[in-house]
Amino acid sequence: MLAIRFLRSVSPPLKCVRRSYKTNVSAQNTLEIRNNVYQTDEWTNITPKILSYIGLNKHLQKNHPLSIIRQRIVNYFYRSYTNSRGNPLFSVHDKICPVVTVQQNFDNLLVPADHPSRAKSDCYYINKHYLLRAHTTAHQIELIKSGLDNFLAVGDVYRRDEIDSTHYPVFHQLDAVRLISQDKLFGNNLDLHIFESSYKVNPSSFSPINSSSKCIDQSKQPCHTLEAVKLTEHELKTILLGLAKDLFGNNIEHRWIDTYFPFTQPSWELEIYYKGNWMEVLGCGIMRHEILESCGVTNSIGYAFGLGLERLAMVLFDIPDIRLFWSNDTGFLHQFNESNLYKLNKYKPVSVYPQCKNDLSFWLPENQDIDSFSANDFYDIVRNVGGDIVEQISLVDKFKHPKTGKSSLCFRIVYRHMERTLTQAEVNEIHSKIAQSCVEQLEVTIR
Repeated sequence: MLAIRFLRSVSPPLKCVRRSYKTNVSAQNTLEIRNNVYQTDEWTNITPKILSYIGLNKHLQKNHPLSIIRQRIVNYFYRSYTNSRGNPLFSVHDKICPVVTVQQNFDNLLVPADHPSRAKSDCYYINKHYLLRAHTTAHQIELIKSGLDNFLAVGDVYRRDEIDSTHYPVFHQLDAVRLISQDKLFGNNLDLHIFESSYKVNPSSFSPINSSSKCIDQSKQPCHTLEAVKLTEHELKTILLGLAKDLFGNNIEHRWIDTYFPFTQPSWELEIYYKGNWMEVLGCGIMRHEILESCGVTNSIGYAFGLGLERLAMVLFDIPDIRLFWSNDTGFLHQFNESNLYKLNKYKPVSVYPQCKNDLSFWLPENQDIDSFSANDFYDIVRNVGGDIVEQISLVDKFKHPKTGKSSLCFRIVYRHMERTLTQAEVNEIHSKIAQSCVEQLEVTIR
């Protein structure tokens, strides 16, 4: 949910705009995903490369680092919350289809209509109504409506992003919700209540597009009493700090940072001081009550949190490159074993293969300038053609011709295979195919 970096802290090297580019997928008129057929339209920007990740479920692969971290977190919640019979209160949902509606991914979570996270440059759209989920929070309402009040949702999420050692178009999140009723929060104390006496239940007023999502008051939502918020905040922060200690050790230094998410108020990020730097572990907050009302929940207060599995696994296993999570190389996979979840073997490079660096320069179409160019369109072309042998892309030069007014960009593409040495000849062939695809899909002119 929240630790997905819904409001990005790192800006892409070029401005992201709502610009479509030509793809073979769009030209097919239909897409089949998980035995369902979808019509394509002007919003379609999903690529064959991205489609190939659906169903791989690395978070469920035995002995995989992502699966080990997932199990550690699930086991922590199983131990922390049990009923009177000693059974876990939290249910786990880790096989939910990643195709969601725009309403699930944005509207239900009070994301404003003009929020930049809705842009085609940020998400993989199947068509204007469907996309690959950008966060596991997209399933929050359907799970609550099914009658659940304590659950963990885990799965792959999809974001158009830059290319480097810490960014990948597919990654994995764990999202959690806990709803607490009056008697659970206050026991037999009849003098304390979850809601202010002036608050009136009105679920019919739920309007995600028009709802004001700006967190004006970090202390609480108008409907909640301060006592209810403080008790829920205490439970939330206690359980999440305990999770961080379970993962990183009891002696960690930590801090809570006030932040903003459209779907919680108040909201926080948990950071720990790790190896000389402050590192964000997760995001969390008190659930917006409008969301609960839309699910028919009118007598409870809820908290939610979310985190990225890759972020934690890269730190805990000393994995230097996010592409390694998708490797089928036995030299990588055989280093990890889930027989003992508390013995985390540090990654040891099997071999270090050399890089190959090629530059690609092109003129933009006459009617386009640098500010209107979407870098994520270019990154997706490179991913689709080059796959995981592309280690990093950086913008090394941009230029506007003083006479013609045409704009030029130069990107440096770093190629490196995770399992063998690449020859310059095969890199040149791939680089040439990328250039040709840019000509066809972005309508640029190679320099």
